Amino acid sequence: MSWLQTLRVALRALARNKLRSILTGLGVVIGVAAVIAMVAIGDGARARVEAAFASMGSDMLIVLPGSSTGGGAMGGFGSLPTLTWDDLRAIQAELPAVRVAAPTLRTNAQVVSEEQNWLTSVSGTTPDFLEVRAWPVAQGAAFTDADVEGGAKVALLGQTVVEKLYGGGASPVGQAVRIKNIPFTVVGVLERKGQSPFGQDYDDTVLVPVSTYQQKIQGGLNTLLSGVILVGAQAGETARAESQIRALLRDRHHLAQDAEDDFSIRNLSEIASAQAEGTRTLTALLAAIAAVSLLVGGIGIMNIMLVSVTERTREIGVRMAVGARGRDIRLQFLVEALALAVAGGLLGVVLGLGIAWRLAATFGWPVLVRPDVILVAVGFSGLVGVAFGFYPALKASRLDPIQALRFE
Repeated sequence: MSWLQTLRVALRALARNKLRSILTGLGVVIGVAAVIAMVAIGDGARARVEAAFASMGSDMLIVLPGSSTGGGAMGGFGSLPTLTWDDLRAIQAELPAVRVAAPTLRTNAQVVSEEQNWLTSVSGTTPDFLEVRAWPVAQGAAFTDADVEGGAKVALLGQTVVEKLYGGGASPVGQAVRIKNIPFTVVGVLERKGQSPFGQDYDDTVLVPVSTYQQKIQGGLNTLLSGVILVGAQAGETARAESQIRALLRDRHHLAQDAEDDFSIRNLSEIASAQAEGTRTLTALLAAIAAVSLLVGGIGIMNIMLVSVTERTREIGVRMAVGARGRDIRLQFLVEALALAVAGGLLGVVLGLGIAWRLAATFGWPVLVRPDVILVAVGFSGLVGVAFGFYPALKASRLDPIQALRFE
């Protein structure tokens, strides 16, 4: 008996009990759909976390000043200026693992155009800030080192600020805005960055030269840097750059070997890796739970196939009487189980992708469909069908023809 004939006989047998076949395959459908949906959503969530941290800047470190102590109360890092402008210059010039570094001094201020005003974050920095943050300019141009040296009154606006002051799609380059009643010329508009992993709107910001910031917006502390230092490490050398910065600052601040740091270094790569690893673990857990549904579906296939063997005992006896061999009977029942499982797997893929896209649309997550996961899920469903269909097929092939023909 050929494979094609066996498949045709198996499909006819399944078609005789359509409802039972559908209900039997439903367990596999649900199991495969759950695996596909959970993995797609989990991968999408992980990609969103990685993209959110990547939007902060590639290979970026944040160096914060120390903490204050007063009346027994401890302030957090950043509450006491301990970093100096010389520290910044030393980080830029002396550390081989550091690609670029930029100061960031920040305050909130009212920004006023001709017709509108908006309270936003105003940061004083240098052109290197845009390189650290991997933040290109969408319109106009960035301010230059010459603007920093000359204290030019120029500004870069984030997309949210442009929308609030000028409306969507506007081009404010060349126009004037007032920051704390000081006129600035808009030289560029930053590309849209979106939100941070913690919900902060990156685009709700204005950037000005750090020298202008100190002279016109908020006075500085002479040699002390009243903000943070953003550091862009060489590609793949974030940990090495962190180690070099820590050693340099401890030496420059003359800290004893057993003394605590009077600064803090935040490594965003480590935070992003931890977030992504947590999401990956959760995805694996959900996929493992979903895989249990496949096993339950396999048990359902075995149960129905055993019932089918009992119901079709006379049919099996007749086939054996006219020359069917045991392996032909065994193959027929294995093909039936395999057909149920694979059909259920394919339907499960369609259902799983539909669920994934629906959930993604609801929560605003991307959906990452991995062909390897689809192939593994369908292949595993086929394996479940063969594994759980083998015993009923073996039982059918071992029936005695004479006893089978007498079965009522």
